[in-house]
Amino acid sequence: MNTGIGTDDEIGGVHIKYLLHCPRQLWLYSHGYRPESRNEAVAFGETVDDTTYRRHADVDLGAAKIDWVTRGAVVHETKSSRQPSPQHDAQVLHYCLLLARRGVTVRGGVVHYPLIRRTTTITWDASARRTAEATEAQARQAITVDTPAPRLPSTRCRGCSYRDYCWGDA
Repeated sequence: MNTGIGTDDEIGGVHIKYLLHCPRQLWLYSHGYRPESRNEAVAFGETVDDTTYRRHADVDLGAAKIDWVTRGAVVHETKSSRQPSPQHDAQVLHYCLLLARRGVTVRGGVVHYPLIRRTTTITWDASARRTAEATEAQARQAITVDTPAPRLPSTRCRGCSYRDYCWGDA
């Protein structure tokens, strides 16, 4: 089965976020199932992203799109969530890893939460790089198995665009 995942740069931030939220979601996404376009939470997040920090341009790395990078190579990511999450931090670490592989001396990252007017700072060092590399390896492994991971308990699926696929009318 060809998932299209081969080189380092083909794992994007969405892959990392989905891995940490639900490996099944990552597998489905990587195998072409994309219900995000019909999900209100995703549409809301895109609106927040499109209308916040509009002075900054995305940095397109192929499978990964960084919201913006400031002078000194600090990665910035905007989230519509009202609560910080390890998924968001891992996504920023992945972006740092992708830039470092391109020879950029990355200083770290910042996750912006405009709805709660809060930011979190992400450190980039040797330990963070090892964590990012391990997470990327986990994502590759989750993608390349023949069948998706088991579904999570339905209580963990609230707001997930894949909920109907996994749970149907259950």
